[in-house]
Parts: sequence; structure tokens; C-alpha cells
Amino acid sequence: MSLGERVQVLSDSAQFDLCDYSADPSQRNTAVPGIYYTSYRGCRVPLFKVLLTNRCCNDCRYCINSSCEMPVELSPEEIARVFLDYYERRYVDGLFLSSGVSHDPDETMERLIETLRILRLEGYGGYIHLKIIPGSSMDSIKRAMELASRVSINIETATPDGLDELSSTKDYGVDILRRMRWIHRLRKRHPELAPSGQSTQLMVGAVDETDEDIVKRVGWIHDRFSIKRVYFSGFQPMEGTPLESRDEADPMRVLRLYQADSLLSSYGFSPDELRFSGGYLDTDLDPKYAAAMDMDIFPVDLESAPYHEIIRVPGIGPRSARRIIEMRSRTRLTPERLRKMGVRMNRAEPFIYLDGFQSTLAEWGKDRRE
Repeated sequence: MSLGERVQVLSDSAQFDLCDYSADPSQRNTAVPGIYYTSYRGCRVPLFKVLLTNRCCNDCRYCINSSCEMPVELSPEEIARVFLDYYERRYVDGLFLSSGVSHDPDETMERLIETLRILRLEGYGGYIHLKIIPGSSMDSIKRAMELASRVSINIETATPDGLDELSSTKDYGVDILRRMRWIHRLRKRHPELAPSGQSTQLMVGAVDETDEDIVKRVGWIHDRFSIKRVYFSGFQPMEGTPLESRDEADPMRVLRLYQADSLLSSYGFSPDELRFSGGYLDTDLDPKYAAAMDMDIFPVDLESAPYHEIIRVPGIGPRSARRIIEMRSRTRLTPERLRKMGVRMNRAEPFIYLDGFQSTLAEWGKDRRE
């Protein structure tokens, strides 16, 4: 099999490791194998995303690589050569590297680290996202973090029992959570390691975990490990795997979980503030709007309310909440000024009060909707 054919196979196998929640992994540059897009500061950024090998000794029931009939590998030198060629041709701006576990975690990690070492020695100083292999040693993780921009290890499920349903070869507390804790501690002691932080990925719909289970776990790892981003991978049944007859995850469920995660990580919400019905988020409602309907703080007076109340108003984000607090100290807030600073008034108006303007806001919001 030629180098190009192996790159194609291993880049196709890499599509399930997400690099951008807002983009369909299948929407990639199909003219050149291995190029996927992520978003960064409003721009689409191309990454070379590939596995070192699709050979894997783990038995994950959702993964086609656990019963791979055509094992394929690339050497560290081959990955470095292909990536640098892409980079010099301006096809890509970064690397997203992962791997199946061909023998044991540390042997695989050594080959991943060697790939990064070659690239750094060749003078490449840009973005590299490296997937940490579950069960890797602390030494190999630290050396990987010295070379990578960002590292991640997939948590996969919200509960230990969930992972036990999917794999008999991974220990939730030891192979995954302990390694996440090591990454967090290493970054606290040495902030220069993996300067873009750590992220993780959780599968939705592969086992019978509720949204409440998932959101509580996500809140827990945000608090303990300072996770930069949680990616939610909607389960897709793969032919030839033990879960091939299981239903595909509802994309709207995945979207609502991303929105809930944003409330935890960027808005200061706790999982207990979100509204669940039978353990699930309402797929027909934005979780922030659904939560607001159960809160007894509304309507809030924007002229005097603290930040943590303003940020809970639907239609107001962190930036506009800070602008409101800054602006109200020097001028009167009006519906038009709120709109100009980014407040979505048609969503916010039932939940806010401005001195003498509540009825005006209601009429203004009605006019906007009509």
C-alpha cells in the first residue's frame, strides 16, 4: 500500500476524534487526504488529522479499529514528512495526531512523541494537538506536553459503569481520570507545558446515560481539571461492531449538550441550575432559556443587578453583561443601547427591568418579533 493510500485510510479513521463541534467531520478537503477544518477566532483553520495506526488492542465496542481487518501504520518519519509537505504548500496550519494502541500505551506514546520531536527539530513551531493514550506513564505524558500545544484524553462516558459497557480493557478511574489529573497537575506546576491546555471528548448515545449524568460529569471535570473544551461525539453505529444495531444519537441532543457545557464553562452556571425532564434536556428549548423559566430572580433590574444575575438573562452573553455594568456607571441604559452592545432584546425583554421602561421593553420586543 502506498504512502498516500495509508494516509487516506488513517485520516478516514481519525474523523471520530473531533476538532470542531460546529462542523460535520465529513465536511473536509477531500481532494487531499487528512485535511479537516476547525474554527479559531472566527476563521476556518485547516488541520492535518491522522492516526499513527488503526491497529488497536483495546476492545471498544463502538470502534471499527477494535476489529480492524486491514491494519495500517505510518512511521513517525512518514507523518512528519507528509505534514511538513502539506504545511509548506499551505494546505494546513496545524496537526491533530492520535493513534490506536498497537501493543501497549507507552510504546504507542513513544512513537507519537517521536513524531512531534521530529517536527520540532525540523523547525515547525506551530499548533499540534496530541491525543494522550489512556494508561500512559506520567513520564511519557510530560514529554508529550513539552512538545504539544494541546493534549487531550477521551473520557468517553459520564460514568465508570458506562465505560465498562463499552470496553473491558480501560479503567475509568485509573487509565483516564488519573491521567487527566496528571495533566492538570503538570500544567499547574509548569504552565509552559501544553500551553493551549487539555480538552476531552465524551460520546453521546453509546450507552444509556442521561443528559443529567453527562452535564454533572462535565461540570466535575471543569472544576477539577480546568478543561479548555469538552467535545461531544454523537454516537454513530458502525457496521461490523457490536453496537452496529444501536440507534444513532439525536443531533439536537448533542447541540443542547454543547449549549449546556457553555453555560457551565463560560456563564458560571452549575449543573443544578439547568432544567432536566426525566434526566434529559429539552431538545426544543435553549437550556439557558429553559433554566431561566424556573429561576425566581427575574425580572432583574439591569441598572443595579450583579454580573451573576445579568449573565443568566437569555439573550445576554458574557461580553454584553460586562458592557452593561461598565455603561450603566456613566449613562442611562435604553433598549437601543442594549441592542447595540449585542443584547438579543427579543429574548431578553421578558426577563429584565429598566427603571420606567419595562412596558416599553415589552412593546419593543413584540415589535421586533413581528
